[in-house]
Amino acid sequence: MLNINNLNSRLLRVDKRIRFVISTGLMSLLILISTFFFFDKAIFFIPILMLTCYLVTYFSLLEGIEKIEWSMLFFMPLVITLSFYVYYFLFPVRWLTRIPFVILYSIAIYAALLCSNIFNVGVEKSLQLYRAAFSVNVLFQVMTAYLLFNIIFSFKFIFIVNIFLVFLTVYLLSLQLIWTLKLELSFNRQLFIFSLLIALVISELSGVVAFIPLESNIAALFLTSTYYSISGVILNYLNQKLFKETLREYLIVLFFVFLICLFSLSW
Repeated sequence: MLNINNLNSRLLRVDKRIRFVISTGLMSLLILISTFFFFDKAIFFIPILMLTCYLVTYFSLLEGIEKIEWSMLFFMPLVITLSFYVYYFLFPVRWLTRIPFVILYSIAIYAALLCSNIFNVGVEKSLQLYRAAFSVNVLFQVMTAYLLFNIIFSFKFIFIVNIFLVFLTVYLLSLQLIWTLKLELSFNRQLFIFSLLIALVISELSGVVAFIPLESNIAALFLTSTYYSISGVILNYLNQKLFKETLREYLIVLFFVFLICLFSLSW
């Protein structure tokens, strides 16, 4: 039987960028194949996609994964894959949508793998590189949150189910987002408390939105902007960089999105 350490040492000889390209290509091909089947086959494809994504993420990173990193470093590639796959079926299934979708997914999964690698390697080696990875991670967090909220609302569940699903989604996203601020190797009380706070606020808003006549994409946009603003304020607070100007910027974002929602009402 092949020893795992020997296998890892052999894989480490492959340049890391090549591993990223191989992983991205494999996941993109799998996603492309999955789009040829109707959504009723999702129960078979989702486990395959999740397992393959976890394995290719491990293949891309390989070394230096410890403790909490076994979940946090793998989280964004997994959630991006899940959200893209399910969201695709909200569009008309044709080549005109399939090709751009796969290209966009390829860019997203490649960027997610790069960010996970930077978080894994250690920020002390390049502070500028960490800032870039942190910003990209925030961008894909916001994008993924929008896709997931849209998916939840599109199923037309009763508001209690929406609240639960939004709470679970936001809590997991917040855990990963706040963790990237300090990249500690274990969970701490602060991480749980602030993630719980964000999830409670957004899930309660989702319950309110359920009684307002908004299209699912507008409701998802509202929740996403609220998630972006609240998490941004908390991240700046934890980083001791919460100034009046910063708070004002997040409030302006919320104000403009609120106006969009207001003009989109259809009583």
